[in-house]
Amino acid sequence: MSKNVDYIIVGQGLAGTCLALALLRRSKTIRIIDANEPVTSSKVAAGLYNPITGRKMVKTWMADELFPFLLDFYREQEVLTGKKFLNDTPIYRPFLSLEEQNEWMGKSATPAFEKFIDTVYDKSIAPPVNDTYGGIVLARSGYLDVAVFLEAMQEYFMASELLEKKQFSFEQLLVNEDSVEYDHITAGRIIFCDGSLWEDNIFFRWLPFRPVKGEVLEVKSSITLNYIVNRGVFCVPLGNNLFRVGSNYDNEDHSWAPTERAKNEIEKKLAGLINVPFETIHQKAGIRPSSRDRRPYIGLHPKMNHLGLFNGLGTKGVSLAPYFGEHFAACLETGEELNKEVNISRYFSLYYDSQN
Repeated sequence: MSKNVDYIIVGQGLAGTCLALALLRRSKTIRIIDANEPVTSSKVAAGLYNPITGRKMVKTWMADELFPFLLDFYREQEVLTGKKFLNDTPIYRPFLSLEEQNEWMGKSATPAFEKFIDTVYDKSIAPPVNDTYGGIVLARSGYLDVAVFLEAMQEYFMASELLEKKQFSFEQLLVNEDSVEYDHITAGRIIFCDGSLWEDNIFFRWLPFRPVKGEVLEVKSSITLNYIVNRGVFCVPLGNNLFRVGSNYDNEDHSWAPTERAKNEIEKKLAGLINVPFETIHQKAGIRPSSRDRRPYIGLHPKMNHLGLFNGLGTKGVSLAPYFGEHFAACLETGEELNKEVNISRYFSLYYDSQN
């Protein structure tokens, strides 16, 4: 039986799920199409949300807007689904030098950083951790159990008859002048939230994606941690002496297979972070759909404004997807301008070049 909806959403990863919820809040009718693959970029993600990142410990882009929003968003979905997936576990970042310690003692009192800093320590607080110079405990940090979140939302969408578990086929898509048809569905717009499958997207593969492979280990150790340690690698306590550790960044290998090289790299960094023996018991790999300028790809096709994209979230999908799912839905419905830093219009020249 055919069905008319406002939007078809292709993909039920972090991007597709957050956009779907934002549209439902606006009383829009949707149909999600997702193959429910066991391994996707979202499902493999470690799920950390961290307001201060990188080797130079800088504030995450748009942290002041993203972090209050994401905490409220995920808590609302826990209430909606009755499942627990948000873990507001503090992140502890050891200092590497006395100079870094002094720098953060000063920064902690500034308006730009104070809301994201819980405590700054000038001496070691964690004997299992190599933190000679102390470290910083971050506020508004933790991790999302992405697999549990997506499974909970899948159950919610299925119960509401909003999700079809099937592989999307571009051959079955009919693009009309002001609508699209797919299988038995007619929609005003179709939005592709297809993550690492972007290469198959005939409408948007002109965008300069920079896929990055990342691998994560599950290790067993007698170490006791009440927080996430993050410096060089992250070490997330999962309970029962198990920890999730990662990640590496590989721009060359785009296979989904775990590698011994990545395992050795992560283990070496972990050995430099903690001084307790550990054993790797599991390893998984994923391909992050990253963008060239490290900003999401959001917007409508330059020629067909009933085709849209929400992708390119890279390593920060947990923190980016809720805020920009809401932002994109608002722009779709009101016609207001997208944030210029995420709008795919910044790369329209590449589309027109591809047509020559």
